[in-house]
This record gives sequence, C-alpha cells and structure tokens, in this order.
Amino acid sequence: MKNWTSWRAGAKWTQRILALALLGLSFSATAAFDHSHAAWTALLKRHVVLIDGGKASQVDYAGLARERPALTAYLESLSAVQRAHFESWPKVRQLAFLINAYNAFTVDLILGRYPDLQSIRDLGNIVFNSPWKQKFFSLFGEPRHLDWIEHELIRKPGAYDDPRIHFAVNCASLGCPMLREEAFVGERLDEQLEQQTRRFLADRTRNRYEPRTATLMVSPIFDWYGKDFQAGYRGVTSLRQFLGNYADLLARTPAEQALLRQQLVGIDFLDYDWALNSVPR
Repeated sequence: MKNWTSWRAGAKWTQRILALALLGLSFSATAAFDHSHAAWTALLKRHVVLIDGGKASQVDYAGLARERPALTAYLESLSAVQRAHFESWPKVRQLAFLINAYNAFTVDLILGRYPDLQSIRDLGNIVFNSPWKQKFFSLFGEPRHLDWIEHELIRKPGAYDDPRIHFAVNCASLGCPMLREEAFVGERLDEQLEQQTRRFLADRTRNRYEPRTATLMVSPIFDWYGKDFQAGYRGVTSLRQFLGNYADLLARTPAEQALLRQQLVGIDFLDYDWALNSVPR
C-alpha cells in the first residue's frame, strides 16, 4: 500500500512538472513575440510597390511566392500566440497584431492559387464558399477565417472602435485601400492609421467631390460599413462629419471644402474594383 501511495504521489508530481514545463515553453514562445513585426515589414518593403504618389500600392505576388518560407515562418509566429497572452497586451499592440494577421493571411490565401486567378473572388463567391469564410489558418489554437479576424475581433463593438481600420485591412483588390509597405506596430499605430486614411481619401479615383452635382462620390466601403463611421469615434456621429474632417483631400477649392465641412453635400457610392492588386505581369 505504501509503495502504491508513493507511486501515485510521484506520478502526480511528475505531471505537475510536465505541466509547468509546457506552460513555461508556451509562455516563452509567446512572450518572445516580436511586436515590431520585423519579418512582415521586410517582406512588405521588398514586395509592395507604391504608385500614384503613394496613395495606392501594387503587390509583387510572384516575388512573395519566391519567399513563401519566410512568409510561412511569420504566419507561424502569429499562430503560436495564445489568447491569454494576446489579451495581456496593450490594445494598440492587439490591434496592430490583428491587422497584420489579416493582411498576411490574405496574401497567403492569394499565393495558394497565384498566378491562376484574377481576383480574390475567384477563390469563392460571397454566398458559396466565400474566401473570407474559409478556415485556412490557425489563431489562438483554433481554425479561423478572415471574417472572424475582421468582424468578430477588430470590429467587435467596444473592442477597438476605430473606423480607420477599414483603410488598413487589405482584401487584395484594387478597390481596397492599399496594402501598407510596412507592418503596423502598436507604438505608431495611431499615426499609421491616420496616414492610411489620408492616403485613401486623397485618391480621387476612389473618393472625390463632384461640384457639378454637389455630391461626394466615395468608395462603397463607406456604404458597407457606414455604421462604423457614425459610432462616436472622436466625437464623429455621421459619415458626412467624418468625411468633412478630410475636406482638404476630397475637394479642390476652399469654397468646396467649406461645403464638406458644413456637411452641405450629398453622398453617393462608386463601384468597387475586385481585380487583384498585383503588379502588372
């Protein structure tokens, strides 16, 4: 009986040691996570080409395909992060992590079929087998899809509440705000999001004021996610008010800009270009 009791005590002790060791390894892996996202930045700097004076970008998917192992290693570092550690980070680091994850996994999704596709929608349509609902990667220990990152985490009410994220997440399409040429990082996140917003709104192929009709012609992103732009971010409670804050980018003359700031203009939405945002082959 004594030997049985001793054996059970020893077994329990061994289990505790193993559990602590595994916990330590897990903590070590995630605690060492690189919040500078240097590996992702290195890939972006080599394979994102700025165009139109920096207001848009094209992606060298062929070059990224040649560096697929480096991308895979970065994605694995994202997947290794545990939910508990993620939740212990400051919110700016959390949001930077999620935006980078969305963009990097989207690139990986494209590379799975590149060059045999013209659009991300070639990977499935919105109704059947949507590319944004395909569980092709792991995050926080579970199979995930892109919509889960964007809608259940980034856009979750009360989580981050910053509509400028719509100019940071990239859906690999020409109509989408540009893929940034560097990773998002918590320490500079506000500055980066603001620059992304200004870049997108300054692109008059996608957002502009038409003086003839006194109408703002803007991206359908503002239609699809209109509620996000009237949810009280920095006191903004309407889409017109949000756009009016960037009147200097959307209209050419001081008089036109004044109309935007006074919210005395109509709003209409342009078509969305789903063509792949790749450099010309």
